[in-house]
Amino acid sequence: MAMVISSVHATLFARASFFCQSNGIRSFRSCLPFSSSAASVSTGNLSWKKWRQPVLSALDLGGVKISREDVVRDDPTNNVPDNIFSKLGMQLHRRDQHPLGILKNAIYEYFDTNYSNKFNKFDDLCPIVSVKENFDDVLVPEDHVSRSYNDTYYIDPQTVLRCHTSAHQAELLRSGYTHFLVTGDVYRRDSIDSTHYPVFHQMEGFRVFVPEEWEASGMDATLFSATDLKKCLEGLARHLFGAVEMRWVDTYFPFTNPSFELEIYFKEKWLEVLGCGVTEQEILKRNGKPNNVAWAFGLGLERLAMVLFDIPDIRLFWSNDERFTSQFSKGQLGVKFKPFSKYPPCYKDMSFWISESFTENNLCEVVRGIAGDLVEEVQLIDNFTNKKGMTSHCYRIAYRSMERSLTDDEINDLQWKVREQVQSKLNVVLR
Repeated sequence: MAMVISSVHATLFARASFFCQSNGIRSFRSCLPFSSSAASVSTGNLSWKKWRQPVLSALDLGGVKISREDVVRDDPTNNVPDNIFSKLGMQLHRRDQHPLGILKNAIYEYFDTNYSNKFNKFDDLCPIVSVKENFDDVLVPEDHVSRSYNDTYYIDPQTVLRCHTSAHQAELLRSGYTHFLVTGDVYRRDSIDSTHYPVFHQMEGFRVFVPEEWEASGMDATLFSATDLKKCLEGLARHLFGAVEMRWVDTYFPFTNPSFELEIYFKEKWLEVLGCGVTEQEILKRNGKPNNVAWAFGLGLERLAMVLFDIPDIRLFWSNDERFTSQFSKGQLGVKFKPFSKYPPCYKDMSFWISESFTENNLCEVVRGIAGDLVEEVQLIDNFTNKKGMTSHCYRIAYRSMERSLTDDEINDLQWKVREQVQSKLNVVLR
């Protein structure tokens, strides 16, 4: 349950034609479109260990090819840009020497040690899912903002890049799994700053109980599940952060009741670690478990890894620079990152009259599409409405590479392209 979230999804948390089945569960290895542009699955080893970095025209993973045209289309119902397509298949969470992989494995270690390998682990499920799986199956209201094209990447009206790992919850329950951890890359259109990126990684945990378990305890089903959930997650927090002070905060999620957030006191401030709760009975009823009770939690790997490893900018997780990658080793949780970049940012301002259809997420998509990871932040610094009712926004764009100095000519060229694209794509009037 993706409850660690961005501001756009704050009130939430955090079977399309694209899939083949593999033992009942669709992995990215079987994420093969039925369209004629897709290549056939090879008879060789489909292991993720053979992945190659995606190119612009096709994603090739262990013999499975997804063409660019299957994900990025010149169609008004499609809003997936090339820079997002290029991240499909990178799977940072499956790299044992990467901070996200190290953190994932540390969480696995906790559950294996305390639950005798009871939890099934999934970390290669396909990120292309149906709208039903992404929203309906986890009771997201039809009018919720997270369903909008402004917040979610749509391949077509019925198919999206998953916004959360909860998109696989119903499928796993129907397949008979009762204890599982799901880790994967998730996709959301979002703002640009040091803690937000349109692709990040989540882990969901889910546990189902049978009546005999709570009846023997003398508690009612909901209290039993909530008590077990809190005990489990307090232990996980101690496993990751040591002997820290904790507190539980009541909250709301549409798919759990009651719902909680776990906070820890770390480095002299309260830090939200994860969201969780007792699963809504409607979800269990829909998936063949009307007489059971369950709990679920969701956490963002980047959010915790930035704290544990002292990583100051979320873009660094995507860096191939050896000055970054060489600092981390398999099994070494919490090694403190030593900054290597002292390159100064360059700021460029841009003002324009907005239209009724303007959104900041759309602006950030345009800027990212041109500048990629060279853009550090897009910040609204001024706005006003004149006597004619026209509204002006002024945004400050910070450009900075994490690995090298940018030249004036390079930055000026980027800014010029940004201005051109903002005016042509967003229906605004530059000032």
